Amino acid sequence: MASKPSIPKGTRDFSPTEVAKRHYIIQIIKSNFEKFGFQPIETPSFENSETLMGKYGEEGDRLIFKILNSGDYLAKANATHLENKDSTKLTASISEKALRYDLTVPFARYVVQHQNEIEFPFKRYQIQPVWRADRPQKGRFREFFQCDADVVGSKSLWQEVELVQLYDTVFSALGLEGITIKINNRKILSGIAEVIGASDKLIDFTVALDKLDKIGEDGVKKEMMEKGISEEAIEKVQPLFNFIGTISEKINQLSVLLAESNEGIKGVEELRFICDNVIKLGLSTAILDLDVTLARGLNYYTGAIFEVAPPKSVAMGSIGGGGRYDDLTGIFGLKNMSGVGISFGLDRIYLVIEELNLFPETVTATSKALFINYGDTEAFYGLQAIQKLRATGIKVELYPDNAKVAKQFQHADKRGIPFAVIIGEEEMESNSFSLKNLVTGEQVLLDFEGLKKSLS
Repeated sequence: MASKPSIPKGTRDFSPTEVAKRHYIIQIIKSNFEKFGFQPIETPSFENSETLMGKYGEEGDRLIFKILNSGDYLAKANATHLENKDSTKLTASISEKALRYDLTVPFARYVVQHQNEIEFPFKRYQIQPVWRADRPQKGRFREFFQCDADVVGSKSLWQEVELVQLYDTVFSALGLEGITIKINNRKILSGIAEVIGASDKLIDFTVALDKLDKIGEDGVKKEMMEKGISEEAIEKVQPLFNFIGTISEKINQLSVLLAESNEGIKGVEELRFICDNVIKLGLSTAILDLDVTLARGLNYYTGAIFEVAPPKSVAMGSIGGGGRYDDLTGIFGLKNMSGVGISFGLDRIYLVIEELNLFPETVTATSKALFINYGDTEAFYGLQAIQKLRATGIKVELYPDNAKVAKQFQHADKRGIPFAVIIGEEEMESNSFSLKNLVTGEQVLLDFEGLKKSLS
């Protein structure tokens, strides 16, 4: 008995209409990447495991999809494991590669590997799929696209200013008005940990703090205590749980809270520079907000951190994020190479635009007109016109079979094709075409130029 077809959880098939809408989003992101001076690169779908492991924190490492070695590695590895009882060696011997978890670490590897060919500062963009062994839910998938823009080889904070502008420009072009670009700085988080005497618990502290909007103040405090952070230390950061005011007011509050931390004050000054200049330059439709609870659990951020929230009317997680990672290429042997980048979450952006009904009606994968097939002579006459129309960029097609006319019209209707081109003896004799609007039912007789103009 034939098995029922299915796909793995957390993956999706995309219909022609869905693909057309995805391409619409990608094209807007891509065109703006290039306007801002970013160049495209691509990296392999999978990397050596050692390239990825240990770069995303404990939680991230658990979500990396590992690839079993091909051939009889598994049998040999099991035999070796039974003999030596070494689970670490077993894992290494059966899986030396893994699907990429994001585009940033592979990019860092690319920069180090190709450093002699790259002109720095290097501005690159990358639009490719990534994979995470996550629990599938709304807006969270195991296979999804990321759209990244990064700059390496410059410590200038003007890069951060421009990345905020890039977010604003792209989301404005997509019609997503009212998105919130949240910003923070890892130096501020380090400074807070230092002030409360919990520097050795920085990762635990930031990971817990990052969950404030999900599990609330009590949940964060509970997690911090479970990680060994004292109640006295948590009491010192109580102001962070009710952090309100304008960006300038928040920055001033942080200056007071972090007065005794050199690292923290440095982070405050970096934030002040970025926010002041973004505010002076102005944003089209986005809102900039300083969110001191924004931690992003990834280990490699060292400066500014970004996260983008959709308009408040949509219940959805972040639709973009990024930050500065001064030390990332160092783990691959290239020291003192500062980088900063942002990512757009294509799949979540799609869901938000769909929910808000913001896709233009013109975004479609379907043809503009269907040429009705009345027989081989008429079909050949039609294909001559089709060839010329396609050469000018107009999407048209011929119904392949000499089927009943009603069936052909029904096909056009189901496909959402707005026009039908009818060719009979009268049309061929007068070197013309009958164009029927399938929405209004109106039909007109046109020469080729008239047909081209009507379908343009």
